[in-house]
Amino acid sequence: MKTAAAELAILGGPPSFAEPLHVGRPNVGDREAVLRAIGEAMDERWLSNNGAKLLEFERRLSEQLGGLHCVATCNATLGLQIVLRALGVEGEVVLPALTFVATAHAVAWERLTPVFADVDPGTLCMGPTEAAARIGPETGALLGVHLWGRSADPQGLERLADERGLPLVFDAAHALGCTREGRPLAGFGDAGVLSFHATKVANSFEGGAVVTADAELAERVATMRNFGFVDEDEIVGLGTNAKMSEAAAAMGLASLDSLDEFLAVSRRNYRAYAEAFDGVAGIRLLPLEPEQANCHHVTIAVDPELAGLDRDALRRVLVAENVLARRYFYPGCHRVPPYRDRPVPALPATDAALESCLSLPTGTAVGSEEIAQIGEIVRLAVSFPAEVRRHLGV
Repeated sequence: MKTAAAELAILGGPPSFAEPLHVGRPNVGDREAVLRAIGEAMDERWLSNNGAKLLEFERRLSEQLGGLHCVATCNATLGLQIVLRALGVEGEVVLPALTFVATAHAVAWERLTPVFADVDPGTLCMGPTEAAARIGPETGALLGVHLWGRSADPQGLERLADERGLPLVFDAAHALGCTREGRPLAGFGDAGVLSFHATKVANSFEGGAVVTADAELAERVATMRNFGFVDEDEIVGLGTNAKMSEAAAAMGLASLDSLDEFLAVSRRNYRAYAEAFDGVAGIRLLPLEPEQANCHHVTIAVDPELAGLDRDALRRVLVAENVLARRYFYPGCHRVPPYRDRPVPALPATDAALESCLSLPTGTAVGSEEIAQIGEIVRLAVSFPAEVRRHLGV
């Protein structure tokens, strides 16, 4: 544990960690169970196309989500594309700019027009007020994002969608294990799309799932993910190939088996970070409710006036210590091609978050001791900001 500013790696001391601590390092469940299930699929010579593992994964996920219909896909981006098409969305889609670029890309890939809204400065999610400000005559749908597992006021967005007669979809990539008033966060709106990418709280190597209470919508999505087939040789419409393989489903099943453990670790880590940053000037841990959030993303907001360092300077301090903190989702969808040349109104809350937020390592690859060390690194850096800035040349 470092106790003096001179020990900071950025000032010439040795790194705190010999091996890098990554944001989103995969949680891995029982690898023997994964390999056994993959072996069973190989023995059965059934590796894709609605095999037994895929069907079991969808059943187990539905059970986890209180009986909602679940259609697994090879990734969440294609899940978003398919559900927008299945809902018959045309024209513009209102969504927050503070999200992973795949959210916007899924819209644009379907030849729809992303219309970026600001976020609520408290939740950092697009709420009904922000969405309503961007609805126009060409609006065809609303696309909310439960950023970092934080709730995007789903009931308020549902009321707005009902009032305007618009479909409502949620990018719920971060939301497995999150609830709102006892309901799964992914279950609001017409549909939600979960991600099972390697970096998520539970993963299937790579994968996603469309979640909905609408049985007919689920059937359309399932058809579209398989080229439009409804039977061996009957095609009913346009489709694509978005099927989840049996190997991915095997990993997904093992992840669901270990989900309670993964959630417990993430919630424990969140509380450890809260303790580590308690009283540190200019560092605010974004609030979560561990009983309702999966706590898989731990994010701080850096106030440069109080900390004496801006977010990017603090990130350089941490990276020098082998803590590979991330600027999710910098620089923002509205600032990257192909969207940056389109007119966008001022998004003050979005821009403020993009300049101040920093995500830190958590999950099963990180423990309380590492978190305490990270807290001490940050505490030392903001205690001696002038020395750090002088070394960084800022």
